[in-house]
Amino acid sequence: METYTLTSDEKLANAQKRVKCIKGFYTHATVYLFVNLFIIASCYIDSPFSLQTSDPFMTAFFWGIGLAAHGFSVFGRDFIFGREWEQNQIEKILNK
Repeated sequence: METYTLTSDEKLANAQKRVKCIKGFYTHATVYLFVNLFIIASCYIDSPFSLQTSDPFMTAFFWGIGLAAHGFSVFGRDFIFGREWEQNQIEKILNK
């Protein structure tokens, strides 16, 4: 079995790509927050009773689904299980 190790240039390129993806997600989340706050606030200013319906929140809901998908694509399994989870499970099984 052959082991392939990354060169320092490849590691740097991977790190830069990862940081760019994370930055993109945080930008997306920030825009999501401000746009939806604006929509909800403008609906409230227009008619305070409009918040009793779900209409002002539908954009936030469906866009939130997209934001969650974006977050999962950026953070993937590490978001749920963490980087060391798989290794810890293997060690537990081997120790039994």
